Amino acid sequence: MTIRVHVTDREGQLHELDAEPGWTLMEVIREAGLPIEAACGGCCACATCHVYVDEDWLGRLAEPSEEEQAMLDEAFEVRDNSRLACQIRLDESLSGIRVTLAPEF
Repeated sequence: MTIRVHVTDREGQLHELDAEPGWTLMEVIREAGLPIEAACGGCCACATCHVYVDEDWLGRLAEPSEEEQAMLDEAFEVRDNSRLACQIRLDESLSGIRVTLAPEF
């Protein structure tokens, strides 16, 4: 099954992406060529894959780990719906998820 991901870029343009189960949201965004740095490659060692998760989807995600929360504490323009895209592993229950790329630092 293909998972549909809706990503709004920093210019406000919506991108509808298809993903395979097991990929992280960061991998899908990067593979689509959208401007996400993902400097650490998904190791939760930076905050350059910072996204804002749509409020309707936020409750469907697992709570952020202490490691993710520590990285978000270092990010810019953090909001209540901030998450690191590398820490969101996609499965069928997240098909349709909507996120917005956070501003670059």
